[in-house]
Amino acid sequence: MKVLSQINVIPFIDIMLVLLAVVLTTATFVAEGRIPIELPQAKSVQTIQHREALEVNIDASGAIYLQGRYVDIALLRKSLIEIENKSTPVRLRVDSESEFSHFVAVIDLLKQLGLNQVSIIAHQVDA
Repeated sequence: MKVLSQINVIPFIDIMLVLLAVVLTTATFVAEGRIPIELPQAKSVQTIQHREALEVNIDASGAIYLQGRYVDIALLRKSLIEIENKSTPVRLRVDSESEFSHFVAVIDLLKQLGLNQVSIIAHQVDA
């Protein structure tokens, strides 16, 4: 009888390839929005301290307003770059009818510029 001195890794590799295929397929469905996801609603709110903050609003058509003045994404970038204190709080209000891509564009810009003190303003849903 021959003594086995090596571990057979072929079954392990087969399992890993199957798991990889499952993960890639699932990730594709999530990215394309084929898997229906019902997001939870906020039933409680957290009161924020009122400090001097930047107000960024996105209306239903996707128009962006900084401190109540209309700006496009390029002008928003230019205005935010000029902020020296990166811990300045930003309050983001987004209309519920606005496309999600507008929200993502503003959040991405804030992250790129190091403005991480972001509060997303929402209305409390009654239980």
